[in-house]
Amino acid sequence: MKIFEIVLVIACALFVIGVITASIIRKKQGKSSCDCGGDCSHCKACMYAKTNKRQ
Repeated sequence: MKIFEIVLVIACALFVIGVITASIIRKKQGKSSCDCGGDCSHCKACMYAKTNKRQ
């Protein structure tokens, strides 16, 4: 049973590292790190809302 627990912990750690890596890559590409799927033009938290209103 200990081997199963070790494998589970490693799998969870790899998942977290993958999510963090994907977030860093998206930020470097200039994309939003939030994938809320909402309407950004009305979102106060979205940094792209101001640029979309100017256009």
